[in-house]
Amino acid sequence: MGNGTAVHTRRAAGIVAIGIPALVLSMMVVATIGPAGLTVADVAAILGEQFGVGSADVSRIGTGIVMDLRLPRILLAAICGAGLGVCGAVLQSLLRNPLADPFLLGISGGASTGAVLVIVLGLGAGTLGLAAGAFLGAIIAFALVMVLATVSGGGTSRVILAGVAGTQLFSALTSFIVITSADAEQTRGVLYWLLGSLSGARWDDVAISGLVSLVGLVICLSRAGSLDAFAFGQDSAASLGVNVRALRWLLLTVTALLTATLVAVSGVIGFVGLVLPHAARMLVGPGHRALLPVTAVLGAVLLVWVDTLARTVAEPEEIPVGVGTALVGVPVFIAILARRKVAS
Repeated sequence: MGNGTAVHTRRAAGIVAIGIPALVLSMMVVATIGPAGLTVADVAAILGEQFGVGSADVSRIGTGIVMDLRLPRILLAAICGAGLGVCGAVLQSLLRNPLADPFLLGISGGASTGAVLVIVLGLGAGTLGLAAGAFLGAIIAFALVMVLATVSGGGTSRVILAGVAGTQLFSALTSFIVITSADAEQTRGVLYWLLGSLSGARWDDVAISGLVSLVGLVICLSRAGSLDAFAFGQDSAASLGVNVRALRWLLLTVTALLTATLVAVSGVIGFVGLVLPHAARMLVGPGHRALLPVTAVLGAVLLVWVDTLARTVAEPEEIPVGVGTALVGVPVFIAILARRKVAS
């Protein structure tokens, strides 16, 4: 292990060691934000009571607000932020393109189309039904993008252009399905969900998305060395003993499944998968054993706070979290690009 790699690994370990307590503290703090008048001590007491440690001097309403409304939403925000960040980092490495993420590659668009079909046509119910529809849509969307890119001559720039076309196509299909098949109430709900919303978070959403995200992160981390080899191109990776085709399909399937699951529970949330990997690389370099966990922690902390702002800044109205990530993500991405230009 080179000195630079060792330094980045130690730095990543330090960031994760600080980031996880910061994430927990953030969750405790944001659980108090709102009209219920709760404190961090109240939230800690409620959580302790749930685990059989002491008792909370908090009303049943206060306990219900924390356990049934705020905590599932906060945990889901953390899971979505971490999962989308990891998806972006993996796709950018596989495609060797800094603009690759599930949103720009049409995966999120295809997933949303599949999920909306399930909702509008009543083909399934619950998170598993939505996730199945979203996964099928994500796979179809990405297959279409890859076919378009191949037909147009291949190359990472063609993949991005094909992704933009795929995003627009599936956005149009989603709108067509909603307009022609949904009633007025369904239309309002679906369109709001498509902008990204965690307002309906439930504990089963947390469990399913958390399990899928954990498995996805473990699989991606287990292929970290192979992902590093992709930095030198597919031919170089193959010469280093990487089964390029098998690795690409494995990780593309993992990212599609993870994206589909997160879209099913949160709608379409952009810019997290685009911006966070760049910020993490600036901190710990491009090595994926350091990059992936740091990206996950940063994404979790970011989305917890963005969702909190989204639900409180315009009370009693709630801003979709996808709008919040765009408002935060665009300036941050511009700053990252400017810094990279200065550094180069």
